Amino acid sequence: MNKSCARISFTYSFFCLIVPPNILDYQTSTDMVVREGSNVTLRCTATGSPEPNITWRREDSQLILLGNGTKVLNVEGPTFNITKVNRLHMGSYFCIASNHVPPSVSKRIMLTVHFPPMIWVQNQLVGAREGEQLTLECNSEAYPKSINYWTRDKNEIVAQGGKYDPIFLDNAYKVHMKLTISSVSRSDFGSYKCVSRNSLGDTDGSIKVYAITENMTSSNSNTKHRGKLRYKSKNDIFDGNQDMLKERDLKLRGRKETDGNEADDYDDSGVMTKENPFTLVLVLVAFTIYLHHHPQLRTLHPV
Repeated sequence: MNKSCARISFTYSFFCLIVPPNILDYQTSTDMVVREGSNVTLRCTATGSPEPNITWRREDSQLILLGNGTKVLNVEGPTFNITKVNRLHMGSYFCIASNHVPPSVSKRIMLTVHFPPMIWVQNQLVGAREGEQLTLECNSEAYPKSINYWTRDKNEIVAQGGKYDPIFLDNAYKVHMKLTISSVSRSDFGSYKCVSRNSLGDTDGSIKVYAITENMTSSNSNTKHRGKLRYKSKNDIFDGNQDMLKERDLKLRGRKETDGNEADDYDDSGVMTKENPFTLVLVLVAFTIYLHHHPQLRTLHPV
């Protein structure tokens, strides 16, 4: 029997009292501000008959990141524990109490996560030609919201106006920083920094702008040699198929063949050429014919 049910003795009947849910503010968490990396517990207490169920849900309907890395839409129970809270947990949460007796009730709890600034620079080295427009970009994350600005070589702040147009696009704790130079001149080449700072710290990202010249665009580290690609490396040149090495190896072994238009650039008296065996055969044939016509030369007479 439910404790809210009462027995009326004179009728021997049972009546069950139903009560819609009600959230107790003094036992329920209020808006919280925590440092990133700490552990957080949100509590919600409600009364009603039957006893209400408590469900936690994000106000923006995004998934809730749990400590084990999984993401869920709802968390059930009067307590909601977050281990090592991070900036992705930041936002508003609803504690919803329901017992199937209308109306359901809810309370909004804002969770704010504080962390020092962080900056990401996609291109730290940027080339530009004189006279063209150039845009430098950085991405920053910080909370409380940071102060953001650009500086030049000697930490001189780049102010709005003239050919410089710094733009800062905010999205919650994220800031997209852009610096547009309408017409690049020689004095604009050098180092730039995007700076972000709040009460917890500061950081910056560096971007170096260099001049692109005609010589840089026309030159190439790869050169062509007799129709084959070669690569320069200091004072040595390496051929892809190493024909030169093979040719030199043939020379050293005495097996180099010429086409009749080139002369050998080496002399090796110990190597027999292809013509020598043929000449020797001709000499032997001629000598045999001579002996055939002069048989007296085949007989030796004693003195």
